[in-house]
Amino acid sequence: MAEALIPTRCSALVIGGSAGSLDVLLEIFPLLETAINFPIILVTHRKSGNDSLLADLLQSRTGLKVKEAEEKEPVLAGYVYITPADYHLLIERNKTISLDYSEKINYSRPSIDVTFQSAAEVFKEGLVCILLSGSNADGVEGLKIVNNLGGLVVIQNPNTAIMPYMPQQAVNNVKRHIILDSFAMAEFINKLIDK
Repeated sequence: MAEALIPTRCSALVIGGSAGSLDVLLEIFPLLETAINFPIILVTHRKSGNDSLLADLLQSRTGLKVKEAEEKEPVLAGYVYITPADYHLLIERNKTISLDYSEKINYSRPSIDVTFQSAAEVFKEGLVCILLSGSNADGVEGLKIVNNLGGLVVIQNPNTAIMPYMPQQAVNNVKRHIILDSFAMAEFINKLIDK
């Protein structure tokens, strides 16, 4: 992996995914270093009613602190924030979380686009966004805004995605991006650590 692809600093990492993304997350999280000095925000399309299951599943596989995101809480380095089912997650200017129950976007709530866009407006060139497997185009418009505001766009190689439609749409429509195989993502994230 070329070192030139690693940004000089990462203020926040947002990972978005839908169908097929859980397998990738379970591959990534056991390999992440606990010295990560930026927040990780996770936006996945999932049904309501089993809110704590994903947090518990990921917490059992990482030394990082994993929690369901809560209204008005600050976004802190070293934490993994999971977007609650059926809520959009936005990052406010003061780097706190806002949960929103407005209409679905791309048939989804939470919408990956909403989180990518709001995080881009706050963290600008310090933002890194990763889009994983999925069966709709949620995330693509948000990645365009990340690009425009100087953030780094990473897309799962559609050839390694269980549902390649979402990452393929991003590859086709987002100008500047890095394509990574799923097995290379943990190494990439660990290289974002400011050592």
